[in-house]
Amino acid sequence: QVQLVELGGGLVQAGGSLMLSCAASGNIFTINAMGWYRQAPGKQRELVAAVTSGGSTNYADSVKGRFTISMTNAKNAVYLQMNSLKPEDTAVYFCYARVVPNIPPRYESGYWGQGTQVTVSS
Repeated sequence: QVQLVELGGGLVQAGGSLMLSCAASGNIFTINAMGWYRQAPGKQRELVAAVTSGGSTNYADSVKGRFTISMTNAKNAVYLQMNSLKPEDTAVYFCYARVVPNIPPRYESGYWGQGTQVTVSS
C-alpha cells in the first residue's frame, strides 16, 4: 500500500560525492518524516540522517558536515547528498518513512525501501 523506491547508489572513490533519492508512493495521507539508515556488513543498521515534514533534521555525528538531507516541497521524496565520502561510508543505504496511510483509522506506520548499495573505494 506504500512503496519507497530508492535510486542513486553506486561505486565512488574516497572524497567523491553521491546523491541518493527516495520517492514514496501509494495510498498516502501524509508523510511525517523520512530518513536514511545504513548497514555495513557485520554491523547493526544505524541512522544516517532524517528530516521531518516541518523541516527539522537530524544527522549521525559521523556524517555531520558531509551529508545533507532534504525533502521535496510535496513532502513525498527525500534526497541525501553525500560529499567527501570515506571508505567507512560503505554500506547498504535504506530509506525509511513514517507514513500515515489514507486508510482508516490512519495510524502512522514505518516503511522501508529495498536498500541501495554505496561503495567507497580508498
